[in-house]
Amino acid sequence: MSTEARSRTSRVGLDRDRILRTAVTLADDLGLEATSMRRIAETLGVTPMALYKHVANREELVDGMVDAIIAEFGPVPTDLGWKQAVRARILSARAVIVGHEWASTAIETRTRASPAVLAHMDALMGLMFSGGLSADLVHHSMHALSTRMWGFTRDVLPTPTMPEDPAARREALEGFAEMYPNIVTMATTAPHAGADCDAQAEFEFALDILLDGIERLHERGWSSQTTR
Repeated sequence: MSTEARSRTSRVGLDRDRILRTAVTLADDLGLEATSMRRIAETLGVTPMALYKHVANREELVDGMVDAIIAEFGPVPTDLGWKQAVRARILSARAVIVGHEWASTAIETRTRASPAVLAHMDALMGLMFSGGLSADLVHHSMHALSTRMWGFTRDVLPTPTMPEDPAARREALEGFAEMYPNIVTMATTAPHAGADCDAQAEFEFALDILLDGIERLHERGWSSQTTR
């Protein structure tokens, strides 16, 4: 079969959904930057121009890829209170996001909010409103949740690199302990000392702090106008 014939065969059934599913799979395997229109076309056995009939450009492609993973977010049980429902929806988002390492970068670099993005945000706000939270508190809560509403956050605790040589390593640790005693105390006496942090546990810890705080503010009848 000629190249042209194979291309015609591959174009049968080519649509936006198939392109996006292929792009998501490639991004999972190769990363977001490597998922180019040309590579997608090669994978599908079509010319790049065939893709542009369904996806106008790379920005629209990544927008669609984000929408595709948002569609994987699971439903929230209907018998939960507002706080547990918000928690469940966010953890549902996280369960999807952690399976797509490129997704956090894609979400953070979007320049427009698609209907799928807006629907997720609207659903979270709706759960809060169902609990009687004021529009004022919901507004500030969404800002506080930030990227956590999408199931991820950024770690701002870089770990210093220590020398491989045991003597040099010991000397470096002694110097570090002298200069930063509180960091060393935390790192050596916390229950997980010497082990990698549990990313899921850390995420849920921070999420629960936020939700508990939001709940307390709601119970106090908090208003941004009275705190200024």
